Amino acid sequence: MKTFKVSLLGSLFALATTLPVLADELILSSWLPPRHPIVENAIKPWAEEISKATEGRVTIRVLAKPLGSPPSHFDMARDGVADITYGLHSFTEDNRFKNARIGQFSFLGDDPVSNSEAFWSIYTQQLGAEKEHQGTHVLGLFMHGPGMLHNNKKPVGAVEDLNGLKIRVPGGYVADLLKGFGVEPLFMSSGEVYEKLSRGVVDGVAFPYDAIASFKLADSLKYTTKLPGGVYNTTWFLVMNQAKWDAISPEDQAKLTGLSGLAFAKRVGGAWRGADEAGAAAAEAGKLEVSDASPALVDAIRARATELEAAWADSLDAGYDGRAALAAFRQSTGLAQ
Repeated sequence: MKTFKVSLLGSLFALATTLPVLADELILSSWLPPRHPIVENAIKPWAEEISKATEGRVTIRVLAKPLGSPPSHFDMARDGVADITYGLHSFTEDNRFKNARIGQFSFLGDDPVSNSEAFWSIYTQQLGAEKEHQGTHVLGLFMHGPGMLHNNKKPVGAVEDLNGLKIRVPGGYVADLLKGFGVEPLFMSSGEVYEKLSRGVVDGVAFPYDAIASFKLADSLKYTTKLPGGVYNTTWFLVMNQAKWDAISPEDQAKLTGLSGLAFAKRVGGAWRGADEAGAAAAEAGKLEVSDASPALVDAIRARATELEAAWADSLDAGYDGRAALAAFRQSTGLAQ
């Protein structure tokens, strides 16, 4: 019997050493609607590919309901409330992501794929993205499609038409931009917009095309104003708790890295592109009046944007050249000025 026990223990030990070590399941807190195109066409496929690439050693569960408010998601990853989170840099009220503002300006690019690739490359290589996300491991940095102005009061054909409008904004640059034209910018997350529009709390929204379909806004809006390269843009992060990242084997870290970064920027940019196409179709079906900004309005926005860009560049810490980074960004997306 003793010999049998020793033999059995030896066999179990040999079996254990040949089986893969399973990592704990990583929890990704997701605050966009579960069927939002970015969740369905970028985040979930990315998580599935990671599980496949690591042979199940790294698995990611995308929650159907978030563990906190959208603005709290960076802190949640840093503090270990969730293992992985995503969100907008402009949702944070402090100035920790000042350098990320490079991706929020007007006239940056018309394609979310090239925008996201440029943002990842330039922010990480020239503007210290890793330092601004201290306490987490950066998995992805990306942008949505060019931002537009949508409202239910009047066509915006001249600068004066903006005066007095109450517009939902995602914070950051666009709030500063619109204040200069007499707009009352009101910060709120995406999920609050439908109710606030229907109650008349806001007259319009700053959103890319995708939101018309994703948040079912066609019945609440009448007019859309477009601008080459975006009236504004937004920047996003996808981050992991640093301790959770450190616990992953170097082999599997390499697998995650290969599927993240620039590859994820391309993936999520493609998802945004498809979402914008769906939004444009929803706007057409809803008979929204869509127009390009007039030359006078473009010139006015360009003048104000130039002031804000210069102020931002001058505010950066020593070693960061904001003007050069912006020029490289626009060169990359084909909108060099």
